[in-house]
Amino acid sequence: MLRAKGAGMITDIEDYFSRGCGRCDRFATPECSTQLWAEGLRQLRRICLDMQLVETVKWGHPCYMSAGRNVAIVGAHRNDLRISFFEAALMTDPDGVLERQGPNTRHPDMIRFTADAQVDAMEPTIRSYLQEAMGYAAAGIAAPKEVVAIELPDELVRALEADGELAEAFHALTPGRQRSYVINLSSAKKAETRISRIAAFRDRILAGKGAQER
Repeated sequence: MLRAKGAGMITDIEDYFSRGCGRCDRFATPECSTQLWAEGLRQLRRICLDMQLVETVKWGHPCYMSAGRNVAIVGAHRNDLRISFFEAALMTDPDGVLERQGPNTRHPDMIRFTADAQVDAMEPTIRSYLQEAMGYAAAGIAAPKEVVAIELPDELVRALEADGELAEAFHALTPGRQRSYVINLSSAKKAETRISRIAAFRDRILAGKGAQER
């Protein structure tokens, strides 16, 4: 499948591993993070598929499912490679390897690698953590939803109503990350400014990040 640089997030899983996620101008270039971490990604993919997880594409990244539920998502960044777990609040983390993705992340939810070889070295741990997450999915166990009253700006409400993909990604954010966008948007006095900020934030929301995360 041929795609132009900056053409939007990929929908074909093979595109991610061969070209990237499609969200920036480094797509399909040697500078894409997926190419910098190609071996580590290949190892993580092998482990997930070997454990009979279902491979899909969500938010432009490889997402692995079990029993019809999201279990883990893989991502490559400039300085690291990571596998993140969706039900982070349930994970027991016996080896103490889980880290928070940012200051607004409530629970440690990712294993981060700074060298491709670490994936191979940590394979037993990765498999153990995936097995734990798959067990929750099979049993239908989910972390209790936190009740947090967040009043969304009218412009954000309308944007979410008009963009199903954006709405799904925004509501999947942690309460802290959602608040970071509300605070940022509420600081703008003009509706036009809030609308332009929402458009600028779209890719960041789809990537599961807060307003101040890079």
